[in-house]
Amino acid sequence: MDAKVLEAQKWVNSTYGQVAGYNRCPEDGVTGWATMFSLTRALQVELGITSLSDNFGPTTLSRLGTLGNIGPATTNKNIIRILQHGLFCKGYWGGDQYGVYDGRVTISVGALAANAGLPGYTSTVQPKLFKAILAMDAYVIVAGGKEKVRAVQQWLNGRYIARTNFFIIPCDGIFSRDVQKALYLAIQFELGMTDDQATGVFGPGTQAGLKNHLLASGDTGIWVQLFSASAVFNGAVGYRTTQGGWSYREPSFTDTFDTDLKGWVRSFQEFTCLPDPGNVDVDFATWCQTLVSTGDPNRPGTAADCITTVTEARAKALHTAGYRVIGRYLDERPSNNPLNKQIQPGELNIIFQNNLKVFPISQYNGESVGYFNHAQGRLDAVGAHTAAVRYGFDSGTVIYFAVDYDATQAEIESHIIPYFRGVVAGLVSQGKKYVHGVYGSRNVCAQVSKTTLARWSFVSGMSTGFSGNMGYALPENWSFNQIQTLAVGSDDGRINIDKNIHNPAKDPGVSAVNTPSTQIDAFVAYINRLYALATQYTGSSKNPSQLVMEFLRHEDYSDSYWRALIGEHDEGFVNHVKAAGVTMIKEVRDPFYGIDINVAHFGANCNGVYIAPPPSGIGVSRSEVTGWGGDLMTFYGEWRRDSESYSSGYTYCIEKLAKVDGAGSFKLRDLIEDADSYNITMKVLKGNKNIADAVDEYYKTDSYKSRFKQFYEGRFGNSVNLWNIVDLLLARDVEAAISVARVVLIEKTGGIPTVLPHMLPNDKWSEFLQGFREVFLARVNEESARIQSLQRGNEA
Repeated sequence: MDAKVLEAQKWVNSTYGQVAGYNRCPEDGVTGWATMFSLTRALQVELGITSLSDNFGPTTLSRLGTLGNIGPATTNKNIIRILQHGLFCKGYWGGDQYGVYDGRVTISVGALAANAGLPGYTSTVQPKLFKAILAMDAYVIVAGGKEKVRAVQQWLNGRYIARTNFFIIPCDGIFSRDVQKALYLAIQFELGMTDDQATGVFGPGTQAGLKNHLLASGDTGIWVQLFSASAVFNGAVGYRTTQGGWSYREPSFTDTFDTDLKGWVRSFQEFTCLPDPGNVDVDFATWCQTLVSTGDPNRPGTAADCITTVTEARAKALHTAGYRVIGRYLDERPSNNPLNKQIQPGELNIIFQNNLKVFPISQYNGESVGYFNHAQGRLDAVGAHTAAVRYGFDSGTVIYFAVDYDATQAEIESHIIPYFRGVVAGLVSQGKKYVHGVYGSRNVCAQVSKTTLARWSFVSGMSTGFSGNMGYALPENWSFNQIQTLAVGSDDGRINIDKNIHNPAKDPGVSAVNTPSTQIDAFVAYINRLYALATQYTGSSKNPSQLVMEFLRHEDYSDSYWRALIGEHDEGFVNHVKAAGVTMIKEVRDPFYGIDINVAHFGANCNGVYIAPPPSGIGVSRSEVTGWGGDLMTFYGEWRRDSESYSSGYTYCIEKLAKVDGAGSFKLRDLIEDADSYNITMKVLKGNKNIADAVDEYYKTDSYKSRFKQFYEGRFGNSVNLWNIVDLLLARDVEAAISVARVVLIEKTGGIPTVLPHMLPNDKWSEFLQGFREVFLARVNEESARIQSLQRGNEA
């Protein structure tokens, strides 16, 4: 509570509370829009305006202009006092005596003006500055703001404040919708548009003008400044180094097209899948891509999404038009107005036979904020899973769940994020066969990906007016960017589509369904092939075995969460393998249990164990999180989620842990992957073997038949150590990376908030530990019995 803000609220309410059209603000000492709106209406009363409004609009500006700049000569003490209260609410000293424009007010006005990039505004308050004072915009750097962005904001204010329709923008270091509009206005002013012509909209006139201002290395002047401003607003761009690592290029505001700006431009073009423009560095398409969420909507696209069935004729038309990946809807719930948008029987075969791929979309509704909550997300995920299984989509396929409206930041936090947490929980409950992606505005995609680890983003870029697209950069994990609605083909081949730009380095699309699981001999040969390629690869100093592990996990386990745990994968080696024409294996059939093993999960834990080998004794490392420990964390979250029906963690473990089928996040398949990846990687680390030899030995000498025994003895040693290591990993003080991952994974399935293990009563936590230990040891004993049974059968 701020005493000066409380004074403002009490004074403005008591002075104007009886005036028709005045809205009282809360008297809580907290600055907010309600207080600023009350001060604005008070100012309108003093200016003789009878139709009061929260908007500091043209009439208010005009009346202030007629009155003249507010300063020491102003005789209306209430107007001075409103100004003073506005300054106090913005964190500036409003003077020592209300109603008096003294030296302290002059200093504060000058400081605010300087912060806003207006150093000449030092003694009196012009109408536009008064408008800025009665707004919630900040003119100092705020949390999350960047000084480079703030420098551009200040420059825009200083250069264009004299233009009629240009108003002071925030100088807080945050790229926003208002800042983006200000940049549009700046471009329009420099194109020679009048104040009436300049609208702050990226329209045909602006686009036509930009075609005459292409840029190349060595150029200088205002157009370089404007372009570099747009570059700063887009922010750092990631790129692969020559060593295969990941780095970022951060642009700077400049009037010279130097080598640094050129480097950023090329990385930006690669990131946004723009072709090299040739003789210039910045062509029209590059200008558009930095300025608007569609980029150039007329650029060629290779992907599309549609609600219409793709028939044979339509598939041929799409392929002829250059499209290669088509987004189609998985399911539709019964309604009074069905769209019949879901994939039809035989349609996938038609798509594949015409050399097209598909990416699945799930949207049961999603067109307003009220639809989104955790329970709905879980329900939709289960429905999408069921439909995807029905169509035969393979394990690891990314399903894009849609947010098809302009969700604000507040709505993202209150509704969208909980919905996607429900999506994650729903997919996990069905065995983690599929991975969630997100469709929505740039901000929706970025926030959902950051918070719930959505694998890829499908951006609704053609909704250029969405607040979630204006003032936000393209998310780093974008895979599809929807940019234009159009029709393709003619006659029976005609189809309406939304054209997408496809980032082939991300989601490649699905080219087949119901793919048979690979048999173990083919998998061993596959690893040998990868290892041979790794030994030939010269782009990295990493061990060839590590390169193979990174390749195995690179599609599904390389987001920011996994990079923080086990580092970057080598993109150069990935390209090296693809260039060799190697077909990726997603699942392999375990010859002992007949269960399909997820190769990406296997590879991720191999990589984890290799990077961070588990310590001896009672200790843990990050590799626990990449394997069995991470699986147990999500399983614990499920128990807490279901604790009303399963009070006992022991019972929950006995009934649901390491089962062949049924709902749950820690199935027998997961335990097999955890055990095999640990056992094989320890052969690499301690047996002085490479990954190819270790895999060959493990699966061809029947070593895998005692996988659980090897894992138990190698990692834990005995049942007491097992208990203590699990207790340490889930409930005690550990390194920061493990602690953060623990919360993320538990809340992934348990929801927010979830009672963490260390918060449980000791008896409750001990029950869970006992349940895990018994199930684990039971699998070891069952395995031994199974081996003995097989041996007896062979002897007979």
